Amino acid sequence: MKVIRNFFDNQKPNFSPGGKREKYFPLYDVFENLFFLSKNKTTNPIHVRDAIDIQRVMAIVWISTFPAMFFGMYNIGSQSLEYLSLINSQNTGDWHHYLISPVGYNPDNFINKFWFGAMYFMPIYAVTFIVGFAWEMLFAIIRKHEINEGFFVSSVLFALSCPPDIPLWQAALGITFGIVIGKEIFGGTGKNFLNPALTGRAFLYFAYPSQLSGDKVWVSGITDNGIVPNGYSGATPLGLAAENGVIGIEERYTWSQSFFGGIPGSVGETSLIAIALGAMILLMTRIASYRIILGTLLGMFVMSSIFNQIDSDNPMFSIPFYWHLVIGSFAFGLVFMATEPVSGSATNTGRWIYGFVIGVTVILIRVINPAFPEGMMLAILFGNLLAPVIDHLVVSSNIKKRNQLKEVYE
Repeated sequence: MKVIRNFFDNQKPNFSPGGKREKYFPLYDVFENLFFLSKNKTTNPIHVRDAIDIQRVMAIVWISTFPAMFFGMYNIGSQSLEYLSLINSQNTGDWHHYLISPVGYNPDNFINKFWFGAMYFMPIYAVTFIVGFAWEMLFAIIRKHEINEGFFVSSVLFALSCPPDIPLWQAALGITFGIVIGKEIFGGTGKNFLNPALTGRAFLYFAYPSQLSGDKVWVSGITDNGIVPNGYSGATPLGLAAENGVIGIEERYTWSQSFFGGIPGSVGETSLIAIALGAMILLMTRIASYRIILGTLLGMFVMSSIFNQIDSDNPMFSIPFYWHLVIGSFAFGLVFMATEPVSGSATNTGRWIYGFVIGVTVILIRVINPAFPEGMMLAILFGNLLAPVIDHLVVSSNIKKRNQLKEVYE
């Protein structure tokens, strides 16, 4: 590390004020911060000092996504190889040469499944990161400020929220919209009122609805290589629920299977246990608010329980809360998107209300509006828009109560 430190120290004068590469200082700064913590210290006594800074916060959030990321890659490979084995059993084509793995062909091998999934996810993540970083660097150079670490979190969350078959140009377009329109035009990290990753994902959802939504299962190696298995069709758990309710889901998947993540879906959303590991990291480090998490769970439970009591021809009315918890992106959005401190409520009471609103809204969208069977993405964005209003009402209420107490004691 001493060699790296000396290299950065030798190069810093070129990027400092007066240096020949002064305008590219944000680029130098971001690479220095990849290896070393900032040397800037707070000296003014009016500031609150803490051992944690933005760089550490973003690093912890990034690390907390690892369980969902690694399981997501494994699940992509597991789902795909399962159905590719079906193709082989039906003699519809020779697909062995499509599987390039360091351990050779074996559809039941853990490394093969992980490797197969990584070949689909890593290009998405790489494109998302490179394109998003380029936009961040451009805005930092123009505005002459440091590149904020918030992008590292937005890029991985956006990539994990995408389906594994998303075209790379769409991934680039989505993260561009999320970073530029969702964050930079409002001033950058800390000033955005919408979650950047969700903003980009929502743009793709409405711009390309036939490709980014639907109820059919994607299987790698089939449409990609012109191979179609005889007699096979499938649907996502949410698609099955929309068609036949609980019965439709349980005909294909068990609740425990959905809990552990052995179901199709976007890369990071399938495994509740992997997402829960990330939640534990965020809660233990106090980066995520337990009030938002509990408030959302409470809102989801209340709204789904109300619908369960209504006799309706709509099969979604019968879905109980414990199934809503494990299907779709509810858990992923709750842990990694709804708890974002910038776009969420800042007051303690407001966080309960904010979470409850998201929980109620996601069930309303899933059950009442058949055009959007997922709902979590739109519910969080709706909560983001209401967060400033919620905090304003909470603060105004607190001021009113204090003034009333003051009048009583006077």
